Parts: sequence; structure tokens; C-alpha cells
Amino acid sequence: MELIFIGYFLDIIFGDPYWMPHPIIFIGKSISRVEKLLRGYFDEDKKARVGGVILAIVIISGTYLVTFSILYFLKKYSIVLANIVEIFMIFQILAAKSLAKESRKVYYPLVEGDILKARKFLSYIVGRDTSCLDAGEITRATVETVAENSADGIIAPLFYIFIGGAPLGMAYKAINTLDSMVGYKNDKYKDFGWASAKIDDVANFIPARLTGILIVLASITLKLDYKNSFKILLRDRKNHSSPNCAYPEGAVAGALNIQLGGTNIYFGKSVYKPTIGDKNRELDFEDINRAIKIMYAASVLGICLFGIIKYCLLRLM
Repeated sequence: MELIFIGYFLDIIFGDPYWMPHPIIFIGKSISRVEKLLRGYFDEDKKARVGGVILAIVIISGTYLVTFSILYFLKKYSIVLANIVEIFMIFQILAAKSLAKESRKVYYPLVEGDILKARKFLSYIVGRDTSCLDAGEITRATVETVAENSADGIIAPLFYIFIGGAPLGMAYKAINTLDSMVGYKNDKYKDFGWASAKIDDVANFIPARLTGILIVLASITLKLDYKNSFKILLRDRKNHSSPNCAYPEGAVAGALNIQLGGTNIYFGKSVYKPTIGDKNRELDFEDINRAIKIMYAASVLGICLFGIIKYCLLRLM
């Protein structure tokens, strides 16, 4: 369990080093190659879902087995070396510092009034079209990203790492990457990406709800509107096409007394998303920093909660 805490604090301090290849890059390249191979056999409408199921099984199980095998064989050689490698894997699985860093790359140009630069940096972290967004929409998109990725990038990976170590944590990242690459509902992926999207929904079911509660608790420690955070979490938890995203977004919207959701442009098409939260005030640039603080506080509460639960379970065994 100590390995998880070390990996977590390394991520908080350093984040992902840009000079070092990230495991997600290799997972992403594997997805592209396997998809290209399977498309040759399962590209027809009726077969596309079968191909998508095979893609998900190959990538998720392959990621788990590779990670598990590396640690298994290292342990036979040296427990110390295996522990160091697992710490490094955990460090790379988590994304708190990177999420904060990439979000602030949007925040600083907004403060400086450089809307074009803010749009550019936002385009690196969201899937929507950012070319015509104004400052308020850019701020909203960034806050939504921080809220959603508090679950996807931090709490959910921690949840699975505490259950099954780095191998299960890395398998979760494979699920998340599959969803981000092929889990779209457009013509190309509505069938082929169906399995990846559904698996991601199932994998995030518990972590997303835990993240919502942790954000409410974080709002207490940060002296934000925790009562409204809990209220909006419950009220608007279904106001999203995803069965999970509205939980962290609702908790953040309530804590900051802002409204998220609305119309976005994806691949040239307008997509309306139900609103989350009440428009008690207009969004301002500082809401990005406030969302980042909530994310950090929720992550600290999350790792402490998971650590206590695991400690108690180990004592009972």
C-alpha cells in the first residue's frame, strides 16, 4: 500500500515528464493498429460490434497481462526493483499534476486576454471544436474537463490500483483510452466503439459516484458551498449522455454556484447537453483555479479513504 502513496505524491509533485514516453502513447498506438487490422474483417455494420468487442478484449487484457508480467518477473529477480517499477507505473497512471498544468495553460491566456491562445490550449484537452468559443465557453469547457477528469484521471485509477495494483490500474487506463479513441457515437464508431464505451461506463460507475461525494467533502474543507454541491449532485446526476459524468460535474457546479453543460460542437455537429447546476452567477477565469483546488482536495481525501479501507480489510484478513 505504501507504493501507492509514494506514486501518488510523485505525481502531485512532478506530473508526467514530457521527455519520457507515456504508457498511454503505447496503448493508443496499439489501439490504432489492432483497429486497422480488425477493420479488414469486421467493417460491415452487422460485424462492426463484434470487431469492437474483440478490440476491447485484446487491448484491455493485453495491457493487464503485459503490466502483470513485467512486475511478476522483476519480483523473481529483485523485490526492490519490482517495487520501484510499480511506483513508477502508478506515478504515470495518475494525472493530477498534469490535469492542473494543462488546465492552467488555458487559464493564463484567458487572464492575458489572448483568446486564440486559450482556444489552442483548450483544444489539446477537450474533444469539442474550440475555434469559435468565447472566454466564458472556454472557461466552462475547462472547468468541465477538470471535474470529469477528477474521476477519470485520479479517483478511478486510484480505486483500481488499491484493488489490483498497477496492472489493474493500467488496465483501467486502457479502458479509458479506448473510450476516448473509439467510444464515439458518430457514423464511424457507433457500432465499432460500442463495446469500449459500455465498458468505460461500467468501469467508472462506482468511481464517478465516489468522486461526486469526495468533491462535496472537499468543498467543506475549502469552505465552498458544500450544501449546494450535494444538492446539485443529487438533482442533476442524470443530466448527461454519460451515466457517470454528471456526478463530478454536478458536485463542482454546485460547489461553485455555476452552471455547466449546454451546446458544444463535435466534428462539425452541434450537440446539446442538458445543463448542470444553477446559473447563480457568471463563470469567471478563477473558476478554473477553484476547480483545480477542488480536484486536489478530492484526490487527497480519496487516497486517504481508500488507504483506510484497505488497511481495515487487511487487518480483518
